[in-house]
Amino acid sequence: MSTNRSLAAGHIAAAEQSADAALATGTWTAAGSLPAGTFWAGTDTGAVTLNDGTVLTAGGEDPRRNAQHTALLFDPADSAWKPTTELSVSRRLHTLTKLANGTVLAVGGLSGPYGGLSQAGVASAEIYDPAARSWTPTGALHEGRYAHSATLLADGRVLVTGGVAPRSAVSQKALASAEIYDPVAEEWTPTEEPMNDVRCGHPAVLLRNGRVLVVGGMSPIGRGLFAGQSFCELFDPATGRWTPTGDLASVRKSHQATLLRDGTVLVTGGDSPGLQDDWTYNPYSQWTTERYDPATGAWTAAQGMGNGRSHHRAVLLRSGRLLAIGGTDDSTFDVGYQNAEVFDPQAKTWTPTGGMVEGRWAFVAAELLDGRVLVAGGLVRSGAAVPDSTSVLTDTSEIYTA
Repeated sequence: MSTNRSLAAGHIAAAEQSADAALATGTWTAAGSLPAGTFWAGTDTGAVTLNDGTVLTAGGEDPRRNAQHTALLFDPADSAWKPTTELSVSRRLHTLTKLANGTVLAVGGLSGPYGGLSQAGVASAEIYDPAARSWTPTGALHEGRYAHSATLLADGRVLVTGGVAPRSAVSQKALASAEIYDPVAEEWTPTEEPMNDVRCGHPAVLLRNGRVLVVGGMSPIGRGLFAGQSFCELFDPATGRWTPTGDLASVRKSHQATLLRDGTVLVTGGDSPGLQDDWTYNPYSQWTTERYDPATGAWTAAQGMGNGRSHHRAVLLRSGRLLAIGGTDDSTFDVGYQNAEVFDPQAKTWTPTGGMVEGRWAFVAAELLDGRVLVAGGLVRSGAAVPDSTSVLTDTSEIYTA
């Protein structure tokens, strides 16, 4: 069987399996619009739900990839976005992390107008105080970075890992370094040792045993070119050391990793894996999923989604099921998906649910305090789907009700 026919057969089989399942009861309703179309690339969801129930988003990118200062609050009471104090430094490809005291830490990223491959990430960090509605600079990173991960540890500190830095005037490199932020001392300290592998654009998950799992990611291999990774590793906050753990079966970048209620981790989608073990080439975004068991340190194949997707979002619902939202296809990056589907960890099945009103990828997503899910912004069309190579962004928001 030819490569294309093999890929098509696998994709059709996955789609048929989802189609056979009864449709989940889930609907999307329109919410208030952002002041302007904005997108948030990378694995960070780009938004944080505050203790008072509002949702904070900050920074992001305009159609020309310029970093934004804007910070906004979404109020579920009137379904509207309202401005709050802007970031002191414009940021894109940064991270937002809610701290134990309810404040929010913004870390690193790229700042200012789009600067090409030689642009360096900023080393600055700042904290948003919801009570004062203001940002305050805090301790500086030891190394400027963007497209990194940030994870709140069980003791209230924040672990920042990997990212991108300039390699030369025309190239980039991925980082193996990691740092920990202490919100009491307002200081950054490098971990006892760096990661075993350089990586950027990777998700990181806090496990129930207090360790942090970093999953796949990518590394620059040329001008604007990135190779996906299957390598994973664990960070132990007690020792400050990194330990390799089981490899993914497929290299993954632009994927999502989510801690499920049983303590396992589910990885969904990602860009094209490229050349596969059987020497066939897969040009499409991945519909396969994998599940990590911390007890064994191994990944096993899980049920495939009905649709391949990358640059999507995955949100754990109150029911324990996982909602995979939107995304795009790595072979073209031309249109955002309206499609959404739900994974049931106990039944080990994916079920289609209501689709968004507006297809999108690289958008923000956050669970509201009442269990509904908010999405906003994102890319709608780009590449060959637009007439003048200027990406089309959306300013719309939607809320999912299961």
